[in-house]
Amino acid sequence: MIQAPSLKLFNSLTRQLEPFDPVHPGEARVYSCGPTVYNYPHIGNMRAYVFADTLGRTLSFKGFKLTHVINITDVGHLTDDGDAGEDKMEKMAAQQAQSIWDIAKHYTQAYWADVAALNIRQPAHWSIATDFVPQMIEFAKSIADQHCYELPTGLYFDTSTVADYGRLARAATDEGESRIDPVEGKRHAADFAIWRRTPPGETRQMEWDSPWGKGAPGWHLECSVMSRALLGLPFDIHTGGIDHREIHHPNEIAQNQAIQGYDADHGHLDCAAHSGARLWMHNNFLIDRTGKMSKSSGEFLRLQLLIDRGYHPLAYRMMCLQAHYRSELEFSWDNLGAALTRLKRMLMSAAPLRDVAAADAVAHSKLTPLLGRFDAAISDDLNTPVALTVLDEALAMKKVPAEEKRALVEAMEAVLGLGLFTLEREALRLRPKAAAIDEGAIAALMDRRKAARADKDFAASDALRDELLAAGVEVMDGDPLGWEWRLDHGA
Repeated sequence: MIQAPSLKLFNSLTRQLEPFDPVHPGEARVYSCGPTVYNYPHIGNMRAYVFADTLGRTLSFKGFKLTHVINITDVGHLTDDGDAGEDKMEKMAAQQAQSIWDIAKHYTQAYWADVAALNIRQPAHWSIATDFVPQMIEFAKSIADQHCYELPTGLYFDTSTVADYGRLARAATDEGESRIDPVEGKRHAADFAIWRRTPPGETRQMEWDSPWGKGAPGWHLECSVMSRALLGLPFDIHTGGIDHREIHHPNEIAQNQAIQGYDADHGHLDCAAHSGARLWMHNNFLIDRTGKMSKSSGEFLRLQLLIDRGYHPLAYRMMCLQAHYRSELEFSWDNLGAALTRLKRMLMSAAPLRDVAAADAVAHSKLTPLLGRFDAAISDDLNTPVALTVLDEALAMKKVPAEEKRALVEAMEAVLGLGLFTLEREALRLRPKAAAIDEGAIAALMDRRKAARADKDFAASDALRDELLAAGVEVMDGDPLGWEWRLDHGA
């Protein structure tokens, strides 16, 4: 029997691949930085959750009992990650003249809708920041004497009191420090707020009493408190976008060191247990050259915009998986279209297996090596581009037992989450929201055209084709995928 490869993951803290060695044997405890729910997430934000979901699915595939936590930040995050500007939630509530609680509810639900559309599995816990404020105050009280100091604006963490502050950021530290708010009285530029005191004469919609005055917790404090409460310290893996590697995650690590009594007199950060997580993992940026990624641009690139242009959201998931999570990924409509085409091909190849009962195991000699290669790919730091090519090979395999092929594809699908056995073919048709013709009318015209072609009435067939084209419907005669029609973007 071939031994399954061990799972190796890239640790941003050590900048090297490391075998996954869980804190608790047989378990995997993962924390992912979630959204600040002041606006809709853009597709670059959602890449982080496709990555975290792929990690979680891989851990499940490898046999670990997964506990995954994703937080919802509904308080404390300022308009700049480096402790500058206004509270994002308070600012949006003022702009929209709504309760901050209503703002949080609306955008949390919008985020959850995107999670569902991208076939991202539900975590064990959605941790809501405002549910943990009492624990945040207790956490801050327990580290305040040794690691914090008070200013008129609140309680600040002294980064010189922990070993190797900023090691996670490394080369990015200088850039990170340039984004930090130069608060008067701070001892060091990188020091950050643990508790923000409400300025005299002001009232926030979200504020609580504390030993440092009425106010709200700092953004960085939230994740340390919630990960510790729900997963314990240390836990296995902390994920987030690469932008968190500069400021947010180094600040989390400093807090985690402080709560564990790990200070500058006790050595270096080589012991990952004191950083809170054993592995810190970060996905790279989604690059957008259209300039529509920024939420300040108005109609920014959110998942709903892709759907409105006619693309199924799983085409975006496919696009993400076609690049390694640590590589930059460029968004373009052409790239998204290519991902949609690949997903269509896979769906067609999987169609004959839909009604087949999966075998208990993959034992056929032609199939076993494919499962081994797939396992090797995802065990190599989640190498989804290679895993997808192995899935392509599995779907193309001929003259193998259908029930074993179903079991093989099912196992791969469980990791990649592309919906190959649940998606309907019609769902992948390109159909922009702004199209002036509905699908019922298209179907009726297509049926008439098929009848005309069957009767060899090619003049009528051509006339119906022109009528469809005038309505923005491209009839795809000869399409190797047999998709029959699609709606033009400009329809």
